[in-house]
Amino acid sequence: MLPDMETVVILILAGAVLLVLETILPGLVAGTLGLGCLVAAVAIAYAQHGVRTGHWTLGLVSAGLAAGALAYLRFFPNSRAARVFISTRQVGGLGNERPELMNQSGTAYTHLRPSGVATIQGQRVDVVSEGPFIERGMAVRVVAVEGGRVVVRAIMSPS
Repeated sequence: MLPDMETVVILILAGAVLLVLETILPGLVAGTLGLGCLVAAVAIAYAQHGVRTGHWTLGLVSAGLAAGALAYLRFFPNSRAARVFISTRQVGGLGNERPELMNQSGTAYTHLRPSGVATIQGQRVDVVSEGPFIERGMAVRVVAVEGGRVVVRAIMSPS
């Protein structure tokens, strides 16, 4: 028994439903099956119903895929269903800027070769020395804060 046109229509509808389900089901299984249903519908239309019907089916499926893709891109990102998939957190903001440390004094908690840790305002802060090696325990002053990078310089005590 040859497949009739109802089979082609059922395959097209099943393919469309599976492609819509792909937006909420993980793994690309539904999308792959949906695309397979659409290809099968077009192949059956060409093989069993002739070239003219095959062309019409191919055009209908192509237009439906294009319209569906445009509708998806236009409406899905702003929909209630998409909020589950879209992160609203800020990316890249580390929140480690420390402008309040500018011109503050402290002591080197570790040797600064050139990086290390200093105690400034009672807090341990990762720092980089502006110049050469600074011994542990030496007095330092913050001379620059560049994003999360705190640059210190040794304070020379008057002799």
